[in-house]
Amino acid sequence: MALSDDDVAFLADKAVRVGVALVDGKLWSSGTRDRARTARLRRDPRCTLFVFQSPGFGALTVETTVTILDGPDAADLNLRLFRVMQGAPEGTLDWFGRTLEEDEFLQVMRDEGRVVYEFAPRRAYGLY
Repeated sequence: MALSDDDVAFLADKAVRVGVALVDGKLWSSGTRDRARTARLRRDPRCTLFVFQSPGFGALTVETTVTILDGPDAADLNLRLFRVMQGAPEGTLDWFGRTLEEDEFLQVMRDEGRVVYEFAPRRAYGLY
């Protein structure tokens, strides 16, 4: 079967794997200010997430609108997010093979220009 022009255009944008977590009931992910994903979301905040169960075969698709949280508290928001993602409510956090104290982690978040994507679900469907 050949792909249609519409299929090719869709695939050209490429879906990428991102980590997400619920932080105080809100669905968050992390990125950087200069990432292509951030630029695209600034132009058009609509986004679809496909979350799959591993191991297993469950999946949930969530159609969302994204708000980019990039204010002066962005490093602190990333700290909250990664504490949830790593299951570490206090103490050190892991970052690309390094173990960082909280103040070091916050500095890395500032140095990398980290932002938080906050997803506002509009529709969800799947099998799980």
